[in-house]
Amino acid sequence: MPKPRVPRDLADARFVRELDDLGEELVVGEAVALDVQPAGIALRIAAALLDGLCLIALYLMILFGLSRVWPSGGDDAWAAALDIALLVAVLVLVPAAVETVTRGKSVGRYATGTRVVRVDGGAVGFRHAFARALVGLLELWMTVGSVALLVALFGARPRRLGDLLAGTFVQHERMPKRREPVVLMPAELVSWAPVADVSALPQRLENRLGAFFRGAAGLRPELREQTARALAAEVARYAHPVPPVPAEVFLAGVVVLRRDRDLRALRSRAATLSAATATATARPPGFPR
Repeated sequence: MPKPRVPRDLADARFVRELDDLGEELVVGEAVALDVQPAGIALRIAAALLDGLCLIALYLMILFGLSRVWPSGGDDAWAAALDIALLVAVLVLVPAAVETVTRGKSVGRYATGTRVVRVDGGAVGFRHAFARALVGLLELWMTVGSVALLVALFGARPRRLGDLLAGTFVQHERMPKRREPVVLMPAELVSWAPVADVSALPQRLENRLGAFFRGAAGLRPELREQTARALAAEVARYAHPVPPVPAEVFLAGVVVLRRDRDLRALRSRAATLSAATATATARPPGFPR
């Protein structure tokens, strides 16, 4: 049976990306998908320009300081070698050291709210930062960023060549805050809820339902209804019985049932931990204090 899809010519690109379960995502070793937002190309370009200006200013300042202490009649060969060593140190070692100490940050990334992380979501180390900076000497400085931009245009997450070789990517941390919508059990499904079974619903599909209700208020009515129908057709395969109600009403009932199930599981786990704590800290009868 073909899988119903949301029409991309009607939907907002970002909304469709949230509902698309085929999009590339970060998965850690425990097979848990991480909910992170990759930084866009515009943010990465802005951060790279700021970092580049800072490195150029640092290089000129050091060069000016050395020119004041370097003898005027010194060996030109040694001066050229020192100039090359200084350039490599500023363009490679300084960015690598800054990323390692700040755990993926830099001046430009502080300004744009982005951070370099490993592909599994962890903090980068010196090996990752050094590999990115070394490759950046070629793709950022020697080609004026053209190679990095060309490579970043391909793939679901914009990653330059240094990211691909180092196993890293840049995430956007400064996301706008938004109020989560409150989904209540529809009146039409009050009698359906006690006998309904939605335990087989995959977590990934449940996340897409949450994305739908978070963005439904900003959708056009025809797109909202079409998206709800497409999601309801997928959810119906995991819900028994399927009530004869509109698609969005059905989805709201499924979301509330799953939320209540998760809440009961958390409360049961908290009660179990409390009982285990009381048992572990209790003294045996007659044991002296």
